Amino acid sequence: MARRKRNRNNFLLNRAVIFLLVFLVVFLGIQFFTKTGLFFVPGVVHYDESLNEEELAALNQIFTDEITLSKDVTIRAEESETLGEINDGEYLYQISVPVGDFYDEKSDIEEISEEEYEWIPVSELDFSKKLLSINGKYYLDDFKSGAKFRKIIFESEKFDEEIAPLVESEFKKTFPDEASVLTFAQTGVTALSRGMNQKLSEVSGDATFFSKKISDFLSGFDLTHTSNESSFSDSANSKNICSDKRFINTLTSIGLDIVELTGNHNQDCGNQSAIDTIDTYDSLGIQVVGGGKNSEEASRPLEINEKNTGITFLAYNQSTGGATHGDTPGANQYYEENAVSEINSAKERGDFVIVDVQYYECSAYVSKTEDATCDYANSSAGDQVGFFRHLIDLGADMVVGTSAHQPQTFELYGDGVIYYGLGNLFFDQVWWPGTTRSLVLGHYFYNGKLLQTKIFPTAYDNDMKTGLLDKEEAEWFLNRLISVHP
Repeated sequence: MARRKRNRNNFLLNRAVIFLLVFLVVFLGIQFFTKTGLFFVPGVVHYDESLNEEELAALNQIFTDEITLSKDVTIRAEESETLGEINDGEYLYQISVPVGDFYDEKSDIEEISEEEYEWIPVSELDFSKKLLSINGKYYLDDFKSGAKFRKIIFESEKFDEEIAPLVESEFKKTFPDEASVLTFAQTGVTALSRGMNQKLSEVSGDATFFSKKISDFLSGFDLTHTSNESSFSDSANSKNICSDKRFINTLTSIGLDIVELTGNHNQDCGNQSAIDTIDTYDSLGIQVVGGGKNSEEASRPLEINEKNTGITFLAYNQSTGGATHGDTPGANQYYEENAVSEINSAKERGDFVIVDVQYYECSAYVSKTEDATCDYANSSAGDQVGFFRHLIDLGADMVVGTSAHQPQTFELYGDGVIYYGLGNLFFDQVWWPGTTRSLVLGHYFYNGKLLQTKIFPTAYDNDMKTGLLDKEEAEWFLNRLISVHP
């Protein structure tokens, strides 16, 4: 009996030993083949020589001795002239753009490797520097060229599980793109009147005849502005500054969103025509600034809030006539106390402040050849430079003159920028070269910051059809204006 009991205990012990041995073999085998436990080999971080010092410093802050990886990871950088696909394990880490001085005559460089121009991160881009294109590729046009695009690439079998949670806060960044950048085209004088009324009848009433060459360009901006000086009226003819009602199609064809009414001719065909014109704009969703059916409406600032950008648009008439002083329609008369209050309120909201001014006109209509008199900001009556600079001193970020029938110079001043006169976008003044030209200001805003204003010169021909100047003529004309800035 004792022997049988001893045999039974030995049998159970042997089974236990066999079970334990099998368990250990399986357990250690799993560890061996999976490289865990006793056989665990921690993953190694391999830094490629393509990484620069800044990137290595950021990576060393993440992959410290306290971090244990189960798989190796190789990290490298890749730079290209175009933005391609961003795949799993890749992060767009930096976009660098070429810039020149604000007054730089050159606007395009031929090669991305050119070193005579400064390269800066796009986060440092602002309106005080001139963004350059590369072989005609302008970064803010499509956000996929005209820059250096640098990616950081992580290669690991366990990228999603191990690497992404560690690096995303540092390497997953947002950059300007079409969805986040607010584009805003600001144009000069529009007066669809006089000879344009006559021409309209000659082209079978097709008001888009005058805008065909520029409508696609202007309507491509998120917001498009013009300063229209003439109201729609049944009394429009070849002698007055009133618009045939069919000219509304010219404005809608350029995608007009904002119409400025600081001009001194909107009442030329009577108050009722001015009121009806404002109603027409309202029915089409076109916002009005700098004028209205009465002084209260005319004085209202235009607040724009789109794509995470706030802009306050103020527009004043300064001593050119046409202002409203009560219940009649007209332009918003400039009063210092109003400007101070409105600018301060806008700045308290954190808005970017644009102030448009209908100032005294430059009237150098004395030659059928080139006359540069109006290029100079102080060529018109009064102290134009002093007045516009004073508005910057009051807190405006940008001041724009919208009365000049000929483009004028521009400058950086204080913490802002001034464009003294934009010239004629649409008008019938075909007799002098200066009055056929205008400047379109293409503003690019990102998260409330003005990244850049690109200037696009235009001109209309003898048929009063407006189009962009070609590259050579545009550069010549802009350089002429730059050469006389204050």
